[in-house]
Amino acid sequence: MIAKAKAISHGVNGLRYITGESHNKKNPEKIYRVYDNILPSHLDAYGIWNSMQLTFGQFRSMKNSVIRIELSPSPGHTRHFTLDDWEKLWKEFIEEFDKQNIPDKNGKVISKLTNISGSKHTVWLHTESDGGIPHLHGIVCRVDENGNVNNDHKIHLRAQRAAERVARKRGWTTAIEVHNSNIPQVNTDCLDTLQSMPSWSWDDYKRGLQAKGYSIFERRDESGTLRGYVLQKGSYKYKASEIGVGRNLMASKLERTWKKLHHQPATSIRSTEKSAKVQSAPKIASRQEIAVDYTQYRPNTDAFEVTHNGEQQRYFVPRDVLNLFDDEFDYRLVANCDELKDLAVAIFVGLIGGDEIVATGGGGGSQSDLPWRDKNEDELDWARRCARMATRSLGKQTKSGLKR
Repeated sequence: MIAKAKAISHGVNGLRYITGESHNKKNPEKIYRVYDNILPSHLDAYGIWNSMQLTFGQFRSMKNSVIRIELSPSPGHTRHFTLDDWEKLWKEFIEEFDKQNIPDKNGKVISKLTNISGSKHTVWLHTESDGGIPHLHGIVCRVDENGNVNNDHKIHLRAQRAAERVARKRGWTTAIEVHNSNIPQVNTDCLDTLQSMPSWSWDDYKRGLQAKGYSIFERRDESGTLRGYVLQKGSYKYKASEIGVGRNLMASKLERTWKKLHHQPATSIRSTEKSAKVQSAPKIASRQEIAVDYTQYRPNTDAFEVTHNGEQQRYFVPRDVLNLFDDEFDYRLVANCDELKDLAVAIFVGLIGGDEIVATGGGGGSQSDLPWRDKNEDELDWARRCARMATRSLGKQTKSGLKR
C-alpha cells in the first residue's frame, strides 16, 4: 500500500478535483463520497471549503491551508471492498498517521504529532484511473478543531510510515516489500540495456531504459557532470546505488560496467588445467550443502554476475559481503580488482571448488584458509577467507605494477 501527503495552497481546486466537480475529471460517475469528518453532510466542494475557512480563523494568511492525502492499496486487497470497508481503512490510516513523532538521528523530535482525526476533512474513492486501481483522496483542514495547526514537516514520511503500519497489521504486502521484490527485474533491465549497447553512451542507456517503461531523473553538479540518477516505474523509485551489481550501476561506475559486460577478463575465473599448479585442499561445499541459496533474491542483497567456463551466471550476494570485497580489492589501488572480486564471489557462493583454484600468488596460507565452508560459519568470516583464497590464487596486482 502506498500513501502520499502534501500541504497545498489550492484548497478549493483540490476539493473540486477529488469530488469530481472539476472539468479535469472525465468520469465523475466513478467517484464516490466515503467519509466526512466534522462536516455537515452532503456539502459540495465550495460548501466544504467555506466550512474549512471558518475554522482557519486567525490563520487565514497561511499559504498552504489544507493537506492533500492519497492512499493506494493493492487492488488485490480491496477487490471486494464496500464503502464501509474503505472508510474503515481510512480511519486506520489516520490513526497511524496521528501517532507519529518523527525524531532526528540524535533522538530530538523534529516533527510533532498531528491531529487529522480532530480536523475537518473529506474522503472520496476514485475508481477511474488509467490502471483501474481504486484509491482514496482526502483533503484535510490544516487547523484542527482546537485551533492548533497540523504540522506538515516530514509529512510525506509520516504518510509512508502510516501506510506501512496499516499494511502490516492487515497482513498485506507492504510497499517496501514490493519495491524490494522488483529490484532483481530492474537490475536485469539495466544490465540488458548496457549489454545491448555497441558503444558506451549515457544517452543510449537512458533511451534503452525509457523504452522499457522507466523514467530517469538525473542529478548533475554545477558543471553539468552527472553525479547520480534515479529510475521510476509506476509508483516505485529506485536509486542507482540499490539496484547495482555490487554498486556497479552507480553513475560513476556505469561506463566501467559496460566495458566489463563487453570485454570479460579472461581470468575472471580460472579453470583447472592439467599443467597448472593447484592448491591441494578438499573441494568447497556445493551450493546445495550450504544453507543459503544465493541464486534467489533476498533483502539486503545485490545481484552479481560471474562468468564461469564461458557462461554468465547471476547470484544475489549480501551487500555487506560485496562491500567487504570492494574494500579488500579497492579499484583505486588494485589493478586486477575485477578478477579478484569475481573469484572471491565465485568461491563465496559455491560456484567453484578448491580443486579449481589456481595458486599463482604463493604464500601458502593457514589451515583456517582451506576452501571449505562450515555450515554454521558467519557470512562475513567466510567472505574474508574467500578474499584471502582469491588473493593467493591470482595475486594482488597494485596500480604501480607490483604483485603482492
